[in-house]
This record gives sequence, structure tokens and C-alpha cells, in this order.
Amino acid sequence: MTAAPTLAAALTDEGRGRLTDLIQEVRHDPAAARRRFPAAARLVGRGPTDPSDPLGVTTPLVEDLVRGALLEALAAARDGAADRILQDVEALYRDGDADEKRAVLRALPALPVGAGALPLLRDALRTNDTRLVAAAMGAYATAHLDDDAWRQGVLKCLFVGVPVAAVDGLDRRADAELVRMVTAYAEERRAAGREVPADATRILTDHAPTP
Repeated sequence: MTAAPTLAAALTDEGRGRLTDLIQEVRHDPAAARRRFPAAARLVGRGPTDPSDPLGVTTPLVEDLVRGALLEALAAARDGAADRILQDVEALYRDGDADEKRAVLRALPALPVGAGALPLLRDALRTNDTRLVAAAMGAYATAHLDDDAWRQGVLKCLFVGVPVAAVDGLDRRADAELVRMVTAYAEERRAAGREVPADATRILTDHAPTP
């Protein structure tokens, strides 16, 4: 995840200056990331990047991008040492609130941690926090979750009400097994007299096997 151009356009001149200062501080002293990460939104800026998604479910919030920029600066300060970066990322996720956890998840595709951060995705997908689940099903999940875990992530989105528009790579990774699972989910909903979510219908329509 990069900090520009979306982030630059969303910040005031003062916010851009503060972000530059924070990035330089973290590059000079990686330990500063632990202090600055929680306060980054207050210091630099916050709010939606897309007014139609005010909670940042399908699009990143300004504070997600701000914190992502700090994580990229931290990775640079660690000279790309994957083990050290992963330790930093795990600590920021573990000690962070839901907003900070979401920012870590959104930043993972830009960080040189390989598949090492998969436990963070699994943790997020065990929650019912829609913003964490949505963030967990981004590009990092597409690249690193195995097929079964990825399909379970899609089902989790349907269960908790995360729009499947938040699922990166859905059209590329959807397969017959996902269709089977969503079909079973839809049948269970109908049998219980409950409405089938429009996103489930969309998956079944868009990815139905050809005759």
C-alpha cells in the first residue's frame, strides 16, 4: 500500500508536513514506530478516502494510509530484513486497537514479510469485526492464503455482512468449490426462512459452472 497519491490529496499541508517528519523519524529510529503508530491519525489526519464508504470497509481510510506509510518507512529502516520487520508488524498488530490492526492488515501487501504474516490474517478472520475481516481479505490474502482458507474467508464475509467487493481477486480465485460452498450456505438460509444476501447470489450468478 502506498501513501500517494490518494493520501497526499486527502491531507492538509500541515498533515503532509507532519507525515514527512514522522517518516523521517521512523527511518532514523525504527523504535519510534511503536510510539508514533497509535497517534498517527491524530497527528496527521483521518477520515474516509471514499465518501461513499465512510467506515472504510471496502476502501482504506486516511489513517490506514498514514499508518501504512509509517510501516513502509519502518521496513526501509530495517533494510528489508524480513524477520525484524515481521516482529515489528506482529507487535504493532498485537498491541494495537481495532483501527491499528486494520491498518497493519491493509499495509501487508507492501511489506517484505512473505507469508509470515498469515497468523495475523487468521486472527482477523476469527473476529466478527467487519472492517478487520474486510482488510484481511485484501491483496495479501490473495497472494498467500491457500485455496481452502481463502474460500472460508469469502464465506466469513457473507456471514458477517462484509461486501464481497472488499475481497481482492474474487473473480480470479472463485472456483467450483467456492460455488458449492456458497450454494450450501444459500440453501441453509432459505431452509431457515432467511433472506439470501445479494452478494451470495452474485457469486452464484457470476461464477456458475458452464454447462
